[in-house]
Amino acid sequence: FRSLKERALPIETALAAMAFVKLLKNSAYFKRFQVQKRRRREGKTDYYARRKMVRQDKNKFNNRKYRFVVRFTNKRCITQCVYATLRGDVVVAAAASNELTHFGIPCGHKNYAAAYATGLLLARRVLKKFGLDEKFKGKEELDGEEYHVEDEENEQRPFKCILDVGLRRTCVGHRMWGALKGAVDGGLHIPHSTKNFPGFKPAEEKGAESEYDAEAHKERIFGSHVKEYMEMLQEEDPTKYEAHFSKFIAEGIDADKMEDMYTEAHEKIREDPEGEKAEKKDITYERDDETMKASDGTEHVRSNKITMEQRKEKVAAKIAAAQAKMMEED
Repeated sequence: FRSLKERALPIETALAAMAFVKLLKNSAYFKRFQVQKRRRREGKTDYYARRKMVRQDKNKFNNRKYRFVVRFTNKRCITQCVYATLRGDVVVAAAASNELTHFGIPCGHKNYAAAYATGLLLARRVLKKFGLDEKFKGKEELDGEEYHVEDEENEQRPFKCILDVGLRRTCVGHRMWGALKGAVDGGLHIPHSTKNFPGFKPAEEKGAESEYDAEAHKERIFGSHVKEYMEMLQEEDPTKYEAHFSKFIAEGIDADKMEDMYTEAHEKIREDPEGEKAEKKDITYERDDETMKASDGTEHVRSNKITMEQRKEKVAAKIAAAQAKMMEED
């Protein structure tokens, strides 16, 4: 903008023009301003989506509405079965992909195949907790085909959840659909369609039918895409292969063993979803001032609890010692 001198306007005229500018954000505005919810400010929760998922019908008042929660970190996939209360969300059961180590999958805990196995693990745990694991076996033959447990004839209705993906974009072929497919094949009723699964092709023309390649989805479930990448790297760049798949090599897993590893893991999950429990170590401790001596021969330092007065005296003694040292140096 040009200055007042450049426009050659008298100061009185300029002030008169400015008098009609309305101040929108005045003190009254700030007095009434309400900040967003904490998790909205932190960018962790989409409350628009959460309200829709949590809201219960009036004729089902106080009934639990279960959500199948899927989250991904840099190292693992986490799944939970959750319902909302006024005090907060309550987790019914949880399964994380790092637990797959107990079922024969020691590494590769964040790919599509691991997400499928984690969803399957959670489904079997939830059904076992509610005593439905014998009634709802799910799909035992994993061929990638579309499956809905509610279509089967049963005396009891299946356990229903709705998918909660958080802030993730629901892209076609995303790993979240692997976790969903695993939970559905495990026997949970989660409303879904095949349009986001790997292998789905939408109709090219209006009126034409879309296509779903179940075989392509099956390959993802058994880690064939990882297997192909391993074989390609092994031939073209062995150094990069050793760097990228160092944990697989350390565990003695090569491209040929991938499918068998996931097949065996699925069978173990269906047999016992709780997995092997760690044995409790019968270790006793004896305290000797600030040292804890364990029965297995190890020692740990644990500071004694002191009062505020003792802490102040300790600080004063340290200051006095530091001052005395400085005086000696001078």
